[in-house]
Amino acid sequence: MKRGLLLFAHGARDPRWALPFEDIARRVRAADPSVAVTLAYLEFMSPGLVEAGAALVGQGCERVEVLPLFLGAGGHVRKDVPNLMAQLQQAHPEVTWSLRPTIGEEESVIEAMARCALRTGDGV
Repeated sequence: MKRGLLLFAHGARDPRWALPFEDIARRVRAADPSVAVTLAYLEFMSPGLVEAGAALVGQGCERVEVLPLFLGAGGHVRKDVPNLMAQLQQAHPEVTWSLRPTIGEEESVIEAMARCALRTGDGV
């Protein structure tokens, strides 16, 4: 069963905003080439979640995990994402879609941000 991972970020009008997210997608692809990885955005940028999900289905994915690259589960994650997930499920009922907790809720991410916060500006 081919696995897909859909990384989902907010989006912004400035295309430079997406650079760190594109880097994350590249690193995930390099770490496990067997996983089909795509990056999608909620607004301002494309592809959107539904379009990106369809692309993964087109690559033969039968199971797709959606990972919101948000620090917390605010309004977008609680309201918009479930509606978009329902659209994916309706359009592609043969695929198993699962929504993971936001990346900011992962203990390792919280720990990494705390370590980063404690570093001084001079890199010490």
